[in-house]
Amino acid sequence: MRLGPDGFFQLTYCTNIHPSNGWNSVLANLRRYGLPLKTRFAPDVPFGIGLRLSGEESRELLEGTNLPDFKSFLDEHGLYVFTLNGFPYGPFHQQPVKAEVHAPDWRDEERVRYTLRLVEILATLLPAEMDGGISTSPLSYGAWIDQNDPPTWDLLVKNVVRVAAAIAQVRQDRGKLIHLDIEPEPDGLLGTCAALTDFYETRLLPLGAPLLAEELGIPLAEAHACLLDHIRVCFDACHVAVGYEDPSQVLDRFAQVGIRVGKVQVSSAVKVLLPDDHHVRRETSTSLAAFAESTYLHQVVQRNRDGSFVHFPDLPDALPSISDPDAAEWRIHFHVPVFVQRYGTFASTQDDLRSVLALLRERRFTNHLEIETYTWDVLPAALKMDLLDSIGREYAWTLDVF
Repeated sequence: MRLGPDGFFQLTYCTNIHPSNGWNSVLANLRRYGLPLKTRFAPDVPFGIGLRLSGEESRELLEGTNLPDFKSFLDEHGLYVFTLNGFPYGPFHQQPVKAEVHAPDWRDEERVRYTLRLVEILATLLPAEMDGGISTSPLSYGAWIDQNDPPTWDLLVKNVVRVAAAIAQVRQDRGKLIHLDIEPEPDGLLGTCAALTDFYETRLLPLGAPLLAEELGIPLAEAHACLLDHIRVCFDACHVAVGYEDPSQVLDRFAQVGIRVGKVQVSSAVKVLLPDDHHVRRETSTSLAAFAESTYLHQVVQRNRDGSFVHFPDLPDALPSISDPDAAEWRIHFHVPVFVQRYGTFASTQDDLRSVLALLRERRFTNHLEIETYTWDVLPAALKMDLLDSIGREYAWTLDVF
């Protein structure tokens, strides 16, 4: 739904919150949750949906009359789709995901085909007056890649450029502006916004612009601008906070390079301040153990008292180090509810999210906002509540703050 005095901003929530197994399951979830949320928050105006489709669900939606039938369903109920989550390809709930959330990565032909299917779906569903975004992975999981191997980087750039060429063609032929939004994530190949900026400067623009110019038959300068227009950033507030990155400085650096933000994901991480008191640390460790679940990776970035950082690939790897006297703070990749600020002896990065939203109001660096709290199923029992009411509280908090 539109926000702001002039309706510039679009707010939605990502349907990756809902377990699904096939297109019919996705549609059933929209009926069960999307329609009541529209009634609650946008009864008289169109209500936006941030659609997540697995690889198989994207295939199913393009079969037969499924896509035009879905468009009719959206129109009938006053819903619209302006952003897709194309990061997780496979199952995302009720079984271990961990690092496999990055598979297939951007070296794999199926990652390209999947993304192109999403382009076709969004080009069909996107209202004429809006731009649309497809968020995607940070190219790969960092541990899977030899970062000193030029052919690997060449392949990654080539495959991203293939999608850029396709969405540029969609804009020319169908008048729909779509962008692919790369999402930095802790321990991803592009694990921070700083790493993503470096990728643009050293690889995507110098290597990709000539490829795109040749593919589209356009001048190099036009290809450079085309890449910046169609390859953007998914700015996940949780991920930025876990990396201890300053949002204002990140945005300034993006502006220097010409990088555009396609979408802000409204999300919050776990923040733990580590006092000298060993008893409090033990209590905190006991509380955090409830968050060390088996479905998702919960990377931990430790800030030491001297300003240095230590990275742990998952929360169970970090817990034995909680007594480290050099450690001052932990930030944990766990998408906790944005409306909750404290969890007993530790907190969330809600204040960091507030700063991102304040910058967004001030600078208007994107018009897409997507609530992305997907860990309801794996939250400790004390934090669980009815899912519809939980999503509703996320909306209410965001609307109040924004």
